[in-house]
Amino acid sequence: MPGALASVLTVVLTGCAVSVHAPDVKTATRSACASFTKALPARVSDQKSRSVDDSGLGAAWGDPAIVLRCGVGTPKGFTRFSACQRTNGIDWFVPEDELGDHPVDVLMTTIGRSPRIEVMVPAAYWPPTAAMVDLTRTLKQHTKKTGGCV
Repeated sequence: MPGALASVLTVVLTGCAVSVHAPDVKTATRSACASFTKALPARVSDQKSRSVDDSGLGAAWGDPAIVLRCGVGTPKGFTRFSACQRTNGIDWFVPEDELGDHPVDVLMTTIGRSPRIEVMVPAAYWPPTAAMVDLTRTLKQHTKKTGGCV
């Protein structure tokens, strides 16, 4: 896992549960995230959901875990001129060094949605497009469109 990715997202296996480093969020965001995470699909990238110890701000699927965090800030390296990946009407920022034609861990973040969602997809599930598609419905129903990529 790239150093930047490891510093952004800490995942610890505790028994069968995945512990997610939850972001510090305001009450309104916490409430929106709780609603969002309750509506998430049981499977992402054909992986079953896993128990998560995170106060309603995250979710996980599979082993190695695909890990979702809700209520995150602006992703490192993102500017208003950054390129985005648009999948089924949802804009995602993926750092340029994680794009390409070879499997790598990918940290992708929604752009133009509130609350903002971050998903770490291990290289084992390359490419990350399946995770993007599987999350689309819940993102459209439980986050607000606030803009998008240029």
